[in-house]
Amino acid sequence: MIVVAGEALIDLVPQGPGALAGLKPALGGGPYNTAVALGRLGSATAFASRASHDAFGEALLDGLRQAGVDVSGVQRGPEPTTLAVATIDSAGSAAYSFYVEGTADRLFTAPSALPAGTRAVSFGTCSLVLEPGASAYTELMRTAAAQGLFTALDPNIRTGLIPDADAYRARFRGWLPSVTLLKLSEEDAAWLGGSPAEWLAAGPSAVVLTRGGDGLTVFTRDAEYSVAGEKVDVVDTIGAGDTVNAALLHGLSAQDALSAQALAGLGADGWHRLLRFAARAAALTCSRAGAEPPYAAELGEW
Repeated sequence: MIVVAGEALIDLVPQGPGALAGLKPALGGGPYNTAVALGRLGSATAFASRASHDAFGEALLDGLRQAGVDVSGVQRGPEPTTLAVATIDSAGSAAYSFYVEGTADRLFTAPSALPAGTRAVSFGTCSLVLEPGASAYTELMRTAAAQGLFTALDPNIRTGLIPDADAYRARFRGWLPSVTLLKLSEEDAAWLGGSPAEWLAAGPSAVVLTRGGDGLTVFTRDAEYSVAGEKVDVVDTIGAGDTVNAALLHGLSAQDALSAQALAGLGADGWHRLLRFAARAAALTCSRAGAEPPYAAELGEW
């Protein structure tokens, strides 16, 4: 079982040029997209979050169920669902503005226990910024790591939600001793500062850097491996990084490699195979509008 912990929200996505060009609601949130992608790939997945009782919250849970994700541990509340308004540029890249005051997902509290059979827990995005939930997710991360579970982190920086950049960077460094696999984009890496070597020294066993259409690179303590991106006609990039998260976790689970020791032993062939799978999955997501990660049947054997 892979548990994905973090926010579920509604993306309002423009359907044409202009700020208000037929905004269409879409199910989203980095952790939410990762959970859906894992479910579609066939991994046993559970979601840890807090969702509203409103219509958006019900739709978000329905989307998880349809992907085969266990939602029995999702907390519920009367607070509204977080909204994110997307702006798509000419290259298909998305930027967001958020409506988060008093919303359900930021009131998450750390559960007393994770589902039976949990092997890995994934964290990231807004849930690690917005208090009081951010501290609860941090508590869960540290508890999972202390229990010897595989932990994955994708900070997925949303600068508009971070009031104090230096304080956030310090918190990020504080998470690293509890992280097994760190995945981040080139843009995130530049904003955070530091280097893969520094991050590896702080705790993670591997750092995966996404480079958009140019592909992915993994850094370990002993080596560095890269693969090229898959060529595709990009509609937008919404959910591409989240799909990479899911593909990495799914591939590692499929080869029983959800441990720091297993990451160290993957070698060139194992990493190249895993990164190519993630690149292929992300390309398919970019080829369609919104966060629509692929199903296992679209990718074939990982």
